[in-house]
Amino acid sequence: MSDTQNNNAMRIRAQLNGDKATLRVLIPHEMETGQRKDGSGALVPAWFINEVRISWKGRELLNAEWGPSVSKNPFIQIVIRGAKAGDKVTVAWVDNRGNRRSEDALIGA
Repeated sequence: MSDTQNNNAMRIRAQLNGDKATLRVLIPHEMETGQRKDGSGALVPAWFINEVRISWKGRELLNAEWGPSVSKNPFIQIVIRGAKAGDKVTVAWVDNRGNRRSEDALIGA
């Protein structure tokens, strides 16, 4: 999938504790609201993530619709029950310009 942000990878960490994994995701993205003005007084165009999906073992765990009010470089944390070391988690996003990124991570101990 394409990424227009100089290949800034998501930081994904999935730590296992018993049968629960805590998944933490940091998504590098500027997240412009479309309301800020640049130095010359012109509006900076809106540019924000509008969809985030997280899946585990082929099952969708999270499907979020975001808007321009989400902060720059958003952070997500969820707990996955029934997880095992080596399970694959996929995090994907799409922004309002059609840019998209998808990355996989393995749950570790």
